[in-house]
Amino acid sequence: MAMSTAQTPARPMRADARRNYDRLLSEARTAFAEHGTDASLEDIARHAGVGIGTLYRHFPNRHALMNAVFQEALTTLITRSRELAGAEQPCGSLVEWLGAIITHAGEYRGIAQALISTSRDETSALSQCNVPLREAGAVLLARAQASGAVRADVSIDDLMQLTNAIALAAEQSPDDPELAGRLLMLTLQGLKGPNAAAG
Repeated sequence: MAMSTAQTPARPMRADARRNYDRLLSEARTAFAEHGTDASLEDIARHAGVGIGTLYRHFPNRHALMNAVFQEALTTLITRSRELAGAEQPCGSLVEWLGAIITHAGEYRGIAQALISTSRDETSALSQCNVPLREAGAVLLARAQASGAVRADVSIDDLMQLTNAIALAAEQSPDDPELAGRLLMLTLQGLKGPNAAAG
């Protein structure tokens, strides 16, 4: 079936729908922080004062709700990547940004696993997190590789999977708050290129 190239602008939400959306998002943030990303959607809807059908009208599945919850953090990470793209130390900038991703993933139990499992699934609502992060990270990685500080055969996909794996490992060891930082530093030994001292 032929599709029109004209885009129909999204209609603004009615005031009551916007209130429901905002309440659901607020309750989801709280529930994900307290119980992880597998928190009960029925409980989120109940605490927001709406039925589960209303939740699904706004967020057709769990990944769509997770994506909405993480948009603020995503914006922060993208903004930070742009700031770091002009820094004098390309490798240091890349490392700082990867650390920020690990910190973000640690805010909600289960997000690292979800990002790993959907990293190559562009049909998932979480691709709206994965794709922009990969694009932002690719810029920082290219600068670090151009400086010789990072090996040329390192890919941004590898680094994204690695940071999520580190976040997942840290999630499993809540009694060791330094674990993520140590694992990231250990990993960096394998990234170093011929001019690693150049930063």
